[in-house]
Amino acid sequence: MSFIPYALPLTGEEEIAEVIDTIKSGWLTTGPKTKRFEQDFSEFVGAKHALAVNSATAGLHLGLEALGVGPGDKVITTVHTFTATAEVIRYLGADPIFVDIEGDSFNIDCDAIEQALIEHPEVKVILPVHYAGQAANMTRIMALSKQYNVKVMEDAAHAVPSTHNGQMIGTFGDITVYSFYANKTITTGEGGMVVTNNDAYAKRIGCMRLHGISKDVFDRFTSTKPSWHYEVVAPGFKYNMTDIAASIGIHQLKKAWTLQKRRKAIAYKYNDAFSSLPVVTPLTVNEDDVHSWHLYVLQLNIDELDITRDRFIEILAEQGIGTSVHYIPLHFHPYWQESYKLNEDDFPKSSEAFKRIVSLPNYPKMTDDQVDKVVKVVKSVVMEHKISD
Repeated sequence: MSFIPYALPLTGEEEIAEVIDTIKSGWLTTGPKTKRFEQDFSEFVGAKHALAVNSATAGLHLGLEALGVGPGDKVITTVHTFTATAEVIRYLGADPIFVDIEGDSFNIDCDAIEQALIEHPEVKVILPVHYAGQAANMTRIMALSKQYNVKVMEDAAHAVPSTHNGQMIGTFGDITVYSFYANKTITTGEGGMVVTNNDAYAKRIGCMRLHGISKDVFDRFTSTKPSWHYEVVAPGFKYNMTDIAASIGIHQLKKAWTLQKRRKAIAYKYNDAFSSLPVVTPLTVNEDDVHSWHLYVLQLNIDELDITRDRFIEILAEQGIGTSVHYIPLHFHPYWQESYKLNEDDFPKSSEAFKRIVSLPNYPKMTDDQVDKVVKVVKSVVMEHKISD
């Protein structure tokens, strides 16, 4: 069997046909397919507005800008995330206040959020991440938001489709941002979506994603009447999604539940297979909620093994299995360490988790034989390197 990569997208003839139709239409940039994708996504999530962008990073930047974040402001977020979550705060001249994760869900610790709100009354926004596709505790976060009068923007890069207490992610915070990067639960290659129920935020994001122009460029270019005039009302950005990308997204969204079902099946097969090993399988906080299973993160009980997590990854690669680590926490990176004087002891849960975690392949394109190979190799390696009692 050939090498099993960590992730691959699953696309079909529907996406190909839609892309071809777009190319033949002559409208390649933001246009009718993007409008359609936005409408479909709005209905899927149950939010009033959905605005397509060229990346989730762009969406996070636009969202914070719409919420009024600027120089000197503070935004609470987690260290256990990709750097994009925090770097967008710096784009606006604001500062992140980093907090640790809770237990084995690896989601942001709500007690730590509250402590940060007490210590920093100037905080403007809470920015939780729905780690691996399992929702953070949005009930508690929204209660804190109300109590301390701060806004909430959700990093839902992993969370299509995910729910919290039966309610779809995207319907809690003031703004929610999704990713459609190539390895995400649904993909457009590169791309993202910003959703909100707030008309003013939607108007601002719609304007700022395309140079701060007050008029929709698509409407101008397709109008049958002279419509060349426009006004720049703010120094905006170039963050719009193309119709080619949206063409893929339209059909990926239709498959979202089917893709989730396959990832869940693989995850549960892993759980069963690894239950007797010196490892910790992913914690499911609420079995009644939808976990997107974007990531399957295994924790090695490294005290019971004679190899490190890093060596475990090397051995799997040698045996034809790709893996990843989610994430190298931000307080391990030079920029964040030096800029905010962070160290390992400040975030003990994230620091300890980092030494143990490894993300295994879990994507719908995997065959049953490939899943079986991952199971067989992981079990074999762990048992071979298990320290005898």
